[in-house]
Amino acid sequence: MTTTSLPWSPTVMVVEDDRDSREMLCDYLERHGYRAVSAADGQEALGLLDEVASLCLILLDLMMPIMNGWQFRHEQRMDSEISKIPVVVISGKNDLPAHAQWLEADAYVQKPIRPETLLETVGRLLG
Repeated sequence: MTTTSLPWSPTVMVVEDDRDSREMLCDYLERHGYRAVSAADGQEALGLLDEVASLCLILLDLMMPIMNGWQFRHEQRMDSEISKIPVVVISGKNDLPAHAQWLEADAYVQKPIRPETLLETVGRLLG
């Protein structure tokens, strides 16, 4: 597999409650030249946002315990500092485009996630 050669490593946060999916997404992003950090729910993600320097993008699952994707996105949009971080909604919901639009997400990726679709979406947003 070819690793993308980037002059710097953009940081992507993966917010996903399923541990296997979260680890797979992080591993895949890292193999393609990105730095990945992860959170198991929206509350953990909010806590990490202050600690992660130069966060460039958030991959956000919708269905999570403790704080779901809708709640996280509401909190994110209320904070002027972190509201500027682009968000890609990831979900298996049939009406995902409508949810992504309602959440004012920058993009969405339907589950099951096709690796090439994920990489294209992340690359386009981090351009």
